[in-house]
Amino acid sequence: MRTTALIFWILAAFFLIVGVVYGVWTGGYAPLGIETAGFPALLMATLLAAMIATTLTWASKRFPDRAEENLEAEVSDEAGVQGSFAPYSWWPLWAGIGCGLAFLGVAAGWWILAIGSVFVIVGVVGWVMEFSRGQHAH
Repeated sequence: MRTTALIFWILAAFFLIVGVVYGVWTGGYAPLGIETAGFPALLMATLLAAMIATTLTWASKRFPDRAEENLEAEVSDEAGVQGSFAPYSWWPLWAGIGCGLAFLGVAAGWWILAIGSVFVIVGVVGWVMEFSRGQHAH
């Protein structure tokens, strides 16, 4: 994780440098005469990379003995359960349809956003409660 965190810190520094150079080159921020799309996008990319790098840095300090940090580790050192996944589920489909409708609603009409929000709520609640009843209840 330390190596991955370092990569994201380098990306954050790169985006910051490029964003500042781009902002100065294009004239700064809009009320001050700066371009309004690329400059904020590069600053947001800087913040995104820094957020990921910070999370990975904290995780590498919290779990210092992971096999990925050991240069002499074998592939089998990371063997075991990697996660718990639903065997089959229709709920992500409904949540995805709802997200698509919600984003379409922002562009095309607010009433579509309301319909999409209903789909999102039903899909996410169903997805979260999936293991609370039926065959997979625990």
